[in-house]
Amino acid sequence: MNNLTRKTILGYLQLIIGLGIMLFAPGGTFDFLQAWAYLLVFALSTALITAYLRKKDPQLLVRRVKAGPAAEKVKIQKRIQFFAAIAFIGMFILASLDHRFSWSDVPLSIVITGDVLVMCGFLIIFVVFKENTFSAAIIEVATGQKVISTGPYAIIRHPMYLGALVMLFGTPLALASWWGLLMSFSIASVIVWRILEEEKFLSIHLPGYSDYKKKVPCRLVPFVW
Repeated sequence: MNNLTRKTILGYLQLIIGLGIMLFAPGGTFDFLQAWAYLLVFALSTALITAYLRKKDPQLLVRRVKAGPAAEKVKIQKRIQFFAAIAFIGMFILASLDHRFSWSDVPLSIVITGDVLVMCGFLIIFVVFKENTFSAAIIEVATGQKVISTGPYAIIRHPMYLGALVMLFGTPLALASWWGLLMSFSIASVIVWRILEEEKFLSIHLPGYSDYKKKVPCRLVPFVW
């Protein structure tokens, strides 16, 4: 087993165990069926994408493993990642507390819709990974990196963030928590902030990006923004 495989497996286990703790510890119970279903969807989706990258694009896997506020090279992105992490953790804790105290009454159909949205979000991210081997988890310009303007990038400039938002808005629904949506909106605002700062960086450091912005005017939502 090489170093990349060990690091990937360790990171994956830490992520899933961390999610489990956030989902079940605040609620004080493992009797949270929606959380088990969500955890299964999340774990399978990330495992399948990781397995694909390990086989087809290990360099992208390396770029994805290097993540988090500490890994960011740009100071403002460290701050953005910190706030994103707080909101992300808060979403799961709030959903767990919601389950514990029965604050929300969410129909099963909405819960299932939430799980479907989570899967769709991961699917969008997977399509992005197939199209863009430079889609790192941190803001940087790698050696030999070029502007990608094909596939989903021909429609919007940041399709991976769209996939992340679909997944993040599906998460509270899948966990039967209306209150959790508050944190989804918080994360969305942080993602918008990240996009604006990322575009400033890419316009300076990635040749051709300014021309690409003119060619594809919408950042996140087609015909809207």
